[in-house]
Amino acid sequence: MILDRIASPADVQALDASGLVTLCSELRHAILAYCAREGGHVASNLAAVELTVALHHVFDAPRDRIVFDVSHQTYAHKMLTGRAGAFLDRDRADEASGFANPRESEYDLFSMGHTSTSVSLACGIAMARDLAHETYRVVAVIGDGALSGGLAFEGLDAAGELDTGMVIVINDNDQSIAENHGGLYRRLAELRATNGQAADNPFRALGLDYRYVEHGNDVQALVDALEELRDTAHPVVLHVHTRKGAGFAAAEENPERWHHVGLFDLDSMQPAGAHGAPNTYAEITGAFLMDAIERDPSVCVLNAATPYIMGFDQQRRAKAGRRFVDVGIAEEHAVTCSAALALQGASPVFGVYGVFLQRCYDQLWHDVCLNNAPATILDFGASIFGTTAETHLSFFDLSMLGNLPNLVTLAPTCQEEYLAMLGWAIEQREHPVLIRVPGTGVASRPDLAPAADTAIDWSIPRYQTVRAGSEVAIMGLGDFLPYAERIADAVEAELGVAPTVVNPRLASSVDRAALARLTSTHRVLITLEDGVVEGGWGQQVIAAAARTGLRMKCYGISKAPGFPDRYAPEELLGQHGMSIAQVVADVRDMLRA
Repeated sequence: MILDRIASPADVQALDASGLVTLCSELRHAILAYCAREGGHVASNLAAVELTVALHHVFDAPRDRIVFDVSHQTYAHKMLTGRAGAFLDRDRADEASGFANPRESEYDLFSMGHTSTSVSLACGIAMARDLAHETYRVVAVIGDGALSGGLAFEGLDAAGELDTGMVIVINDNDQSIAENHGGLYRRLAELRATNGQAADNPFRALGLDYRYVEHGNDVQALVDALEELRDTAHPVVLHVHTRKGAGFAAAEENPERWHHVGLFDLDSMQPAGAHGAPNTYAEITGAFLMDAIERDPSVCVLNAATPYIMGFDQQRRAKAGRRFVDVGIAEEHAVTCSAALALQGASPVFGVYGVFLQRCYDQLWHDVCLNNAPATILDFGASIFGTTAETHLSFFDLSMLGNLPNLVTLAPTCQEEYLAMLGWAIEQREHPVLIRVPGTGVASRPDLAPAADTAIDWSIPRYQTVRAGSEVAIMGLGDFLPYAERIADAVEAELGVAPTVVNPRLASSVDRAALARLTSTHRVLITLEDGVVEGGWGQQVIAAAARTGLRMKCYGISKAPGFPDRYAPEELLGQHGMSIAQVVADVRDMLRA
C-alpha cells in the first residue's frame, strides 16, 4: 500500500495524480476498518479524505499551519502525519485520540474537540506570524455545521479586515450531525446551486475573497484550487462541496446515523450503539416531550445540533414541526432564546450535552438566571461514565452552576424521579430549572418515586432517607446514589456498622433541617458526587455542617491532576480515592478518630 510508505506529508507531496487517488482510496478503507473495530466518527472523516490529502500535498506542514475545526474529521490527517499505525494496527489504537492533540504530534496545533474555533485560531496564528516577520502559510478548515456557531462568525468578521495571507476552507457537506438550519445555510445552498455565483455571498459581504469547488471529493480539483490560492496575500475563502460519508453508501444515505457510531460490522452495515436504543434517557425524554407537545400548546423543545440526545429522530422532528427547533451549533442562542420564550409564557425545554453547557455560561447567568426565566434545561451525559476524551469531559457542570442564583439544579437517580422532575419543571413558572440527566444508564426505582397523587415542589430541598442506619451517613447525589448504597453495604460488611443512605435530589441548595437531624445522630458524614469536588455540591453540604463537629469528607474528581484523557472510569475513581475499598478505609479511620 501507498499508505504504508507515508511517514510524513513530504511523502504525500511526492505523489503524482494517480498516487493521490490511490492514497485516498486506501485512507477511506482504513477509516472504515478502524471505525468498525474501534468506533468513531465515520461520515465526517470520509467526507474530508480528499481535502486532507490535497492540503498535505500542497502545503508544507508543520511549517505551514493547518487548523481543523472540531477536529473530529482528522483521521486521515493523523495517518498522513506519522500516526497511521494507530489506525491500521488494533494493538496500537490507543496511540491516537479521535481529536487533534499537540502532545501526539507537532502537526496538531491545538487540543480541540469543540466547534467554530478554527477561523479565530487561524487569525491569531496569522497575526503572530506577521509580528515575527515570518512567511509560513495559514489554513483554517471549517465544516460539519460549525459555521452556525457564533465564534465562527466572529472569526470570519475579523478575517475580513485582517489584510494578510490566510486560506479559510469551508468544507460544505450540507450537514451537521443532523441537517443544517439557519439563514446562512440557505445562502450556502444557493452558492452550491449556482457553482458559487449566487449574488448573496456572505463571505464576500464580509470582505473576503472567494473561490468555489463543486467536486469537493475530487482530489485533483482540490489540489488545483489550493495551489492557486496558497500564496494569496489576503484572506480567501475556498468553498468546497463534499459528501458526508463519501465512498460508503450507508453513510451517504444516512449521514446522521453514521456521524458517530460504536463498533459495527462492515458486511451488515449495522452500527452497534447507534442512537435510538429503547432503554435510554434519550428515548424516555423524546417520548415524554412528544406527549407534552401534544397536550400543551406552550411546550417547545430546543436543541443545538444534537437532536438524538433527546430522542428526537427524524420522525419525531417531523411530527413536532415548529415545536422542535434545532438552532444548529449555537448553544448560546438556544439558552437566550429559551429565556425569552419562557418570559413570554411558553414552556421551553433545551437539551444539551454537559460538555457543551459551559459554552453558554454567560447566557445562563445573564439571560436566564438574572431574569429568573422559567426555562427547563436538560443536562445530558454529565458523568465520569460519559465521554472520556479530554475534549469532551462533562463532569464540570455542578461546580460551574452550583452557585448561580435562581437556578434550581435537580439530580434524579432513576427514571421515575427524572420524569416527575421534568413534568414539574415544564409546568412551574417560578424558576429556571436544570435537570442533570443520569449518566450511568437507566435505572428504575419505584421505591424512590413520589406518590402519583403527591404534588412536590422540587425547588424546595427535601432529602430522602433511602436506608435508615446509624453512625455513618452517606449522601449520594443523582446517579451516584446506587454507588452510595454499594459503599454502605461494604461498610456494614467490613465494619459492622449499617450506614444511613440519603438521596439529596437537589444540587443547588441544602436541606438544612434534614442535615441537622443527620448531624445530631451520626458521627461521620460523607458526600459522593459524579463531578468535580472543588466548588461542587458536596462542599456546600460540608460547609453547612461545618460547626457540628462531625468527621466529614467530600468525594468527587479533583481538578488537581488536570484533564484526564481516555480514562477507564473505575480507574479514575481509584485515582481520586473513590473506590469502595478506599472509602471504606476512610470511614474506618474517621470512626476511630
